[in-house]
Amino acid sequence: MVDAINSSAARSALSQGLSGDKAMGRDAFLKLLVAQLKHQDPLKPQDDAAFVAQLAQFSSLEQTMGINDRLDMLSVQSQGLQNSQVVGLVGKMGTVRGSLVTSDGSGTGTPISFTLDGKAASSSVVIKNQAGQTIRTIELGEKPGGLVRVSWDGKDSAGNLQPAGTYNVTVTAKNADEGAVSVSQETKGTISAVSFDKGYPVLHLDNGVSVPVADLLKVDSPPNTTKP
Repeated sequence: MVDAINSSAARSALSQGLSGDKAMGRDAFLKLLVAQLKHQDPLKPQDDAAFVAQLAQFSSLEQTMGINDRLDMLSVQSQGLQNSQVVGLVGKMGTVRGSLVTSDGSGTGTPISFTLDGKAASSSVVIKNQAGQTIRTIELGEKPGGLVRVSWDGKDSAGNLQPAGTYNVTVTAKNADEGAVSVSQETKGTISAVSFDKGYPVLHLDNGVSVPVADLLKVDSPPNTTKP
């Protein structure tokens, strides 16, 4: 007579599979349950209460998997709606976190804005061209914490009007103890495109700035270019 295999080992494996760190899938659960029934001692069959408890755990697992599948579908649908809304920003003026500004070369003034995390005893704005050359340094002096707006007239330190193009802006601020004050810079431009290849929406401005949509601070209607 062949000795029956005691079911304690199968019960132990099933219990570990359910309570372990790794999530057990439906197929693995069924394999363990079938193995337990196949190898139980005929003289000492699986306890009814324990068997019913395991079936209840399987039912709970099935429901959880169904809920997860539905949540995944809702997440995909929600992401699709969000992406379509972001695409609707194309053609509008966007203010984002960034250090580039665009000058039209007319000398009418290019807005520069940044946010200071605290009061600055001294502050300055350094403007560089696309070649990395410093063309203008604007000393702003003492500034309170918060949003600061500056207008650059598009000229270099010698008063020469600079050509239209994109320029890099670096803001430096220090407190009364000569310690650095944290600065968050902003830039503005027309949103020309939106890409999704990084797994999240990225806005592309006409001044060359590309930022995640989370860095979008403000959206304005596009300027009216219609001539009477």
